[in-house]
Amino acid sequence: MAKRGKKGTLSPEDRDLWGKVTRTLTPLHPDRAKAIEDELAKAVEAPRNDSVKTPATATAIKAPSPATQPPAPLPMHHLEHRYRRKLIRGVKTIDARIDLHGLTQHQAHDRLRGFLYQAQARQAKVVLVITGKGGGPEQAYMDERGILRRMVPQWLSMPDLRSVVIGYEEAHASHGGAGALYVRIRRKR
Repeated sequence: MAKRGKKGTLSPEDRDLWGKVTRTLTPLHPDRAKAIEDELAKAVEAPRNDSVKTPATATAIKAPSPATQPPAPLPMHHLEHRYRRKLIRGVKTIDARIDLHGLTQHQAHDRLRGFLYQAQARQAKVVLVITGKGGGPEQAYMDERGILRRMVPQWLSMPDLRSVVIGYEEAHASHGGAGALYVRIRRKR
């Protein structure tokens, strides 16, 4: 688009483009145009009363009531600094581990869900999920490496696992670093 001169004026290029657009339009049938104008006029002139339904409000989609809405997912939290330090030093133990190396996304997702639900049933507090860094020597599909490393945090944040997972954080280098996650498990109620 060319630079405009005064406000509201079109450059010759813009006028040319607007002319092409208007030639492709089909005008409304006069009867239909009149009906739309009348409908809009009634909506504007109608008194503001909730009991009177205008065509615009009659077709509006109603929001679900609070009773029918599903409960909001529980919030995610990081590990507390002191707790993480105790894990790294070995004062607190990691209750369980799962290694997802060599699995497809579907297999890994299924195993991870089952593992986390079992960990919650066994009242585990922290588990280690090893995804790997994805830099193996084998050629990945379309050069996509580290897919589990990217997907596991997304899976942990999904609503179906929020009832199990309090939060997660990248593991310390002694536990796998960027290729592993500490996952805090929520106590079963």
